[in-house]
Amino acid sequence: MTGITLAEIMTVTAARALKNTDVCFVGIGLPSEACNLARLTHAPEITLIYESGTIGTKPNVLPLSIGDGELCETAVANVSVPEMFRYWLQGGRITVGFLSAAQLDRFGNINTTVIGDYHNPKTRLPGGGGAPEIATSCGEIFITLKHSKRAFVDQLDFFTSIGHGDGPGHRGRLGITTKGPTRLVTDLCVMLPNPDSCEFEVVSLHPGVTREQVIEATGWPLSFAKNVIETAAPTAIELDALRDLKQRTTEAHAAA
Repeated sequence: MTGITLAEIMTVTAARALKNTDVCFVGIGLPSEACNLARLTHAPEITLIYESGTIGTKPNVLPLSIGDGELCETAVANVSVPEMFRYWLQGGRITVGFLSAAQLDRFGNINTTVIGDYHNPKTRLPGGGGAPEIATSCGEIFITLKHSKRAFVDQLDFFTSIGHGDGPGHRGRLGITTKGPTRLVTDLCVMLPNPDSCEFEVVSLHPGVTREQVIEATGWPLSFAKNVIETAAPTAIELDALRDLKQRTTEAHAAA
């Protein structure tokens, strides 16, 4: 298919990281797009969970928020938020948390609180919501967001959710036993944490993207894996499913 965008490559690549057997705590926005694409393609039995308490939801269109009625109407079960967090999340029953960020540092720490000084911010963001608990209690964390120096910063303006803290051993010192961020997918590349430093490094470049482009869009000194490959292009099936999902979503929200 022609006219494939980097945004589409990002979503498809992020979706591919999910397995049919995963129980996934889904963030709104890009994570929701990737998780529902996985459900519509290679992982039809994946269990999607949203913070509002919807379990096994199968929305026909992408939700505007965790409180979107589409999630409740298509869920296998709806539970209270305290049950969702205490029994499902903190009980270790969720394999993957899929998050995004306003700012991200090299260790996968996330800011979704403010841009600028906390007491006099340039921008007040939605806040952590359930992300701090998701970041510590899910088996592992996948992150997806668009690549820019505004988002990929050397130092966060506010530390909302922990990734790998200040490097190796930080999570363990805090008593956190889960893996933390294990994959980062952007519209330019795929990154994995270096096993020695815990810093994200580029392992795959999307088709047509150069190392120089990724370096220019990153606010910290970027590292590349020894063998950087090219990200596999989306298939026609993946693209059709993604474009149909987004078209349905656009039409539904326009009619609302």
